[in-house]
Amino acid sequence: MTARDARLHAFRSDLADARLKGEVAAERFVAGRPARITAAVADLHKAPRPDAGINTQALFGDNVLVFEDAEGWAWVQAERDGYVGYVADNVLGACEHALTHIVSVPRTFLYPGPDLRFPIGGQLSMGSTVTVTGSAETRGTHYALLPSGQAVIARHLRPIGELADDYVTVAESFLGTPYLWGGVSAFGIDCSGLVQLAMRMTGKDVLRDSDMQGASIGTPLEPGPEFSGLRRGDLVFWKGHVAIMTDAKEMIHANGHTMLVSREGLKEAVERIGYLYGGPTGFRRP
Repeated sequence: MTARDARLHAFRSDLADARLKGEVAAERFVAGRPARITAAVADLHKAPRPDAGINTQALFGDNVLVFEDAEGWAWVQAERDGYVGYVADNVLGACEHALTHIVSVPRTFLYPGPDLRFPIGGQLSMGSTVTVTGSAETRGTHYALLPSGQAVIARHLRPIGELADDYVTVAESFLGTPYLWGGVSAFGIDCSGLVQLAMRMTGKDVLRDSDMQGASIGTPLEPGPEFSGLRRGDLVFWKGHVAIMTDAKEMIHANGHTMLVSREGLKEAVERIGYLYGGPTGFRRP
């Protein structure tokens, strides 16, 4: 049997994705059932327990495949990045409508109707996808209407397929966002989550964790003496960490030092991080 990364392939000793039959050992193989995330953010846990660690998250509108649903937990694989984990089964719904738009600002509100004076009924992060079924205008503000009857500020959405130009600019819009281990949203995000979400908004889907990104995004890069060969958009990797260069000398990253998405000079970061985790392990140009 070929070795498989359990983060990206749904297999256990008792159960596995039917697509892996003949490649992994399991007592039973099943085809995944399509479902869709209906919560603003859904935590993907390592095990079907609320106190189990969180590896990543899924956003509103994300499609998943469900391989098991038992005792309030669903074992799923995210269709967008392939990540496998356990989610509470009450965050799943049917894939009833074709998704048409994506949230293109860091955060937006869900209103019970097309009026910004209504009490909000929820909020969505950039990267969340919705189905727009109509439009309305109230006192000069334009709203997109959803199948649920809820409304979103129309200018906070973009048609799926209409892309941002520069992923670094997208990442910079998250400055000040709280750091959250496993986070992928504007409510809390980690280093590789920031890279993944920012790149997604420019039409490039990349893998989730920093080790995966360090092995797959773009091409390896020799930074040159004193990092003189780096430019905006290049990625700097440490063991378990990644940052985005905003120019030849500064970078942006979600980090546990400030517990925020923040700017930092590369040389200062190399010195600060080095005594705990060593120097950079690689550089890549998307």
